[in-house]
Amino acid sequence: MKFYFPDSQDLVSPAYDFLRDEYPAHRVRQRDDRYAHEVLAEAPYHGILVSKSIVDGSIKGAGKYSGAQRARLYRMGVHRFFRLPRGVETLGDNGAFNYIDEPVPPVTVAETLDFYEECDFDAGVSTDHVIFGYEPEATAKTADPEWVERRKLTLRLAEDFISLTNDRRTRVQPVGAAQGWSPTSYADSVNALQEMGYERIALGGMVPLKTDQILACLTQISTILAPGTELHLLGITRIDAMDRFSALGVTSFDSTSAFRQAFMDDRKNYHTNERAYVAIRVPQVDGNPTLKRAILAGSVSQKDALTAEREALKALRAFDGTPAGRQDCLDALGAYEVVCQSKKSYLDAYAETLEAEPWRHCPCSICREHGVEVAIFRGTERNKRRGFHNLSVLRHQMGQLVHSRAAVTNFADANT
Repeated sequence: MKFYFPDSQDLVSPAYDFLRDEYPAHRVRQRDDRYAHEVLAEAPYHGILVSKSIVDGSIKGAGKYSGAQRARLYRMGVHRFFRLPRGVETLGDNGAFNYIDEPVPPVTVAETLDFYEECDFDAGVSTDHVIFGYEPEATAKTADPEWVERRKLTLRLAEDFISLTNDRRTRVQPVGAAQGWSPTSYADSVNALQEMGYERIALGGMVPLKTDQILACLTQISTILAPGTELHLLGITRIDAMDRFSALGVTSFDSTSAFRQAFMDDRKNYHTNERAYVAIRVPQVDGNPTLKRAILAGSVSQKDALTAEREALKALRAFDGTPAGRQDCLDALGAYEVVCQSKKSYLDAYAETLEAEPWRHCPCSICREHGVEVAIFRGTERNKRRGFHNLSVLRHQMGQLVHSRAAVTNFADANT
């Protein structure tokens, strides 16, 4: 099972000053900052996924790339642009979520393949149109007519896409996009794509589905899946179900979930193999919009806030793992919550995080270098490093699944 990390230009500065919260004066982001595979001892993913809409923009507006970055990607190619180590694969797609409200995709099959070829991707997904809905009993006659048309359009575009890849004799591996609203419709899409000649198929539109619904679709697909056909899950992690996904033909998936939970989730910010912990929130007085508004409104004293902020950081950096040190941290964090007029207290969760001290036991290079800073919820540099750490945990969990599966297989072989 391979994990692809969707690119959104997430980098960190290796020269960032955590004590002063400052970047070096002459920092150039693309030149000086580093991707996850450059700051961790081992790449935390098997490949990266890059969406055309992220690079070129879409109907919703500009993408994540500046004009200079876009030009550099096209000139250098995806492998050199991302400074990828040998063995890390690249997969392109259109980023269909960015035009989900449009009646038809605002990009042609030729434009899609041009992007993949010019950027030198290893593989690319055919142009598709997302179906957001799940009705397991609905047929082509009873399902929402828009869903039916989107599935038909996605298959027509897939047929045009593989035909164009054959005509151009491209080195980009074609990956057929399958859309559906039920186990049967997904299986029908996969079957049609196999008949077109696709040996690798990406299942889209499954992000909102529950795990048992995804499994129902995969079970139905498995009844028609040809030997050697590989399935990719677009936007899906579900680590607890990976063994079952693999048994039903899934060979790869992509997701930003582990990374984004570092700073988007209310509780599951710092991941370990056993559980996830709350990151310790110490917002920057001069960088937190809510706190700045409160100071400008006069409801929070800037002097008191700065003092409380410094004391919280000081206590965390001095934390020695003892009960007394833990209480010092909680007292300082509680005082900062009061000054900030926080609507919600995380002190009980902080106590669990401080008691476990997961950063002291983590073998990843980020935690070894930065220690408690990785567990502090504060600004993009700490938050993204924690996200990179989470990716390393996911990669390790996947490795454990592989070893566990191999052990079961060896045990079964030894007893037959």
